[in-house]
Amino acid sequence: MLITHIAKWRSSHQLRPGDAPAEIRRWLLAPGSLTRLLQQASNGDFRVRLLSQGWETPLPDEGRLLGIRAKRYAMVRQVQLLCNGVPWVYARTVIPRTTLVGRQRRFVHLGNRPLGAVLFADPSMRRSEVQVTRLEPQMKLHQIASAELADLPGTIWGRRSIFRLSDRPLLVSELFLPTVGKCPRKEK
Repeated sequence: MLITHIAKWRSSHQLRPGDAPAEIRRWLLAPGSLTRLLQQASNGDFRVRLLSQGWETPLPDEGRLLGIRAKRYAMVRQVQLLCNGVPWVYARTVIPRTTLVGRQRRFVHLGNRPLGAVLFADPSMRRSEVQVTRLEPQMKLHQIASAELADLPGTIWGRRSIFRLSDRPLLVSELFLPTVGKCPRKEK
């Protein structure tokens, strides 16, 4: 598929009631830890699946937000957040090399553990305003988020924000897959 568009992010305050479906809107605008919300919504049947983690060039808009110059590398972590094995959320974290010092080096070793648990437990954590986007199949970030899915979804809604720990930034993007909130019952 030809990639023709990049994501257009806007302030979550600009999201009007009819812009996103109500069931997605509640996730987009939810304050606090998404990890905690997903754990509650899935009745504890929540886990993280690490898709990839390594040094790569961030997407252009990610690099600009974090002050990373073009063609420079950052640590990029990509995961799916699942309920009973069903992907609900694709999450992408971009961490500048300058952030991975001191205690922040722990982000390299998270594996299948949720990032949110670490972020929201850190008293130095500050979060920027949340931005939201609507992604269509021809958009790069949509294609990245849906690459591991059996069925290609239509529209994907997402949110992102910059977290600062000890004033060192990292960008977290959370893309809500069509199955979010629909946790199948476990087979007995």
